[in-house]
Amino acid sequence: MSGSRETEADVIVVGAGPAGSSAAYHLARAGIDVLLLEKSHFPREKVCGDGLTPRAVHQLIRMGVDINAPGWMRSRGMRWVAGSHRIHIEWPSLGSYPDFGLSRSRHDFDDILARHAAAAGARLHNGVKVTHPVLDRAGRVTGVSGVAVPAGPKEPGERKDPRGAKGVEGADGPTVYRAPIVIAADGASARLALALGLERDAKRQIATAARRYYRSPERSHDAYLELWADLRLPGTDRYLPGYGWIFPMGDGRVNVGLGALPHHRYGKVELRTALDEWLSRTPYGWGLREENAEGPVRSAALPMGFNRHPLYARGLLLVGDSGGMISPWNGEGIAQALEAGEVAAGSAALALALPQGPKRERVLLNYPVEMNRRWGRYYRLGNAAADLVFSRSGFQPVLNRYVLDSPFLLKALARLLTDLTDKPSRDTIDHLINTAIRLVPTPPVRRKTR
Repeated sequence: MSGSRETEADVIVVGAGPAGSSAAYHLARAGIDVLLLEKSHFPREKVCGDGLTPRAVHQLIRMGVDINAPGWMRSRGMRWVAGSHRIHIEWPSLGSYPDFGLSRSRHDFDDILARHAAAAGARLHNGVKVTHPVLDRAGRVTGVSGVAVPAGPKEPGERKDPRGAKGVEGADGPTVYRAPIVIAADGASARLALALGLERDAKRQIATAARRYYRSPERSHDAYLELWADLRLPGTDRYLPGYGWIFPMGDGRVNVGLGALPHHRYGKVELRTALDEWLSRTPYGWGLREENAEGPVRSAALPMGFNRHPLYARGLLLVGDSGGMISPWNGEGIAQALEAGEVAAGSAALALALPQGPKRERVLLNYPVEMNRRWGRYYRLGNAAADLVFSRSGFQPVLNRYVLDSPFLLKALARLLTDLTDKPSRDTIDHLINTAIRLVPTPPVRRKTR
């Protein structure tokens, strides 16, 4: 490319969200020369509930992130609100996961992870917007092309990132970054995947989330992540095909939001109207009113249930939202992104230990096989639940009076929704859930033919 400057690495990771930073960290720890390219300048906003389940905490511990530092808010479990019921469910004590969750604003959560990856040896370049993959004559990805994004305030009063666009200052035109393996962690836009013709599966639902911060000293230090399952579609008596949340941030604020699938009959949900109607029902003392709001209502798409295939093609691995990895059971995406990043890093590191050619390709082709082994059956069952239950009546059918009156069924449902079981099973709930998922036929691993 005329006039461009090339930067080389063993692996390029595009996107420094949880998936990308996880992949970059694990690659760097394995001694791989990795470039981590991020279009934004940290810290930056991200639409998210900011609540981390024990599954996500487990991944942070594996990365060596200091979760005892200031700014982390621990949770004991979940509080489900359904009609007159207020049910508290403690995070389970398992051998595989910690018995607590966390809250942390994505405004600095992603920054922490990106810095952690850089401290491990990844070369972090902020302010690089990757525009398209670079292909060789055979159509294989051999790098990416990126342009510099100037640092600038995104909100009134927000200061510029003093670190600037590392690696691209003063560059004339696009920069070509080259590596034999590229990991796409570029979020729901999935720009790199689309450039290779990896289209979204139209049969898979895409949820939408909207969230806002409120100053709420009364709720900010709550020990539970609160979930509301009895919300209604605006102007109707139909249940919202999703749920609302109030997550304590521990700094005087709460993260309040809604996540919903398109309703099977009414289509896309107007989340901002639903949010206003819901918050008007909450006690005034909680502070969930306009005068206590911090920032606007922000919304984002949630690609779920492996809605993009294949997860590997021609030197490009998809992780996190770019691969549609958000759980169809509960809309959780951070834990899945962190875990997928680690798996992708392992596949890339193993592949690089082999000479370029069929043996290396065989290892990379095993990445979607491994992801399918981990989540294929669980997501297949979750996609069916989303289509047949959640998109029609939300969570009300599964939170019926029989479940709410049974501590055993409540614990089982909570573990199913959050994918928290020991394998092999250690108790009856583990055994029931693991057996049910094993009975689900394994989805086929799709591969794109040229």
